[in-house]
Amino acid sequence: MRRLMLLRHTKSDWPSGVDDHERPLARRGRHAGPLMGNYMAREGLLPDLAVISTARRTRETWELVCPAFAEPIAELDERRIYEAPAGSIIDVIHETGIDIHTLLLVGHNPGLQDLTLDLIGRADGNDLGRLREKYPTGGLAVIDFDIGSWSEVAARAGRLERFRTPKTLDLPA
Repeated sequence: MRRLMLLRHTKSDWPSGVDDHERPLARRGRHAGPLMGNYMAREGLLPDLAVISTARRTRETWELVCPAFAEPIAELDERRIYEAPAGSIIDVIHETGIDIHTLLLVGHNPGLQDLTLDLIGRADGNDLGRLREKYPTGGLAVIDFDIGSWSEVAARAGRLERFRTPKTLDLPA
């Protein structure tokens, strides 16, 4: 089994004159990051590897999430998932080593939402409906695959285990 977790960066700011790649998190995003990390740690959603877009807002999100984990998490900065379409993101997933069982990607929309919806073949509850409506900042999709290697990840092969957002955790807006 392989578990893929897709975390959209938390709320970012739009400062004047700042290139999109260098946009920082907004106050709300700085608040939501540690809370999402605490949720992940409490729920045992521990990645073997975190692949993070090189954008400032994704790096800052990860820097706020990772202190919640008791042990350091291996991480890799990956420019190819910055503002990438679903097809580019899946290429990165396919390249993941066989020793990684739980993979976390920290990235952007619309690529994460498109990829998540493409990969899900089964889902319980109403998480899939909420995911189809919107993949808000700070959103975390957890998808399980009954596969032996990451190169086998394919459309409709996964089961949506859960989809959580800062709002569904009753975090302050």
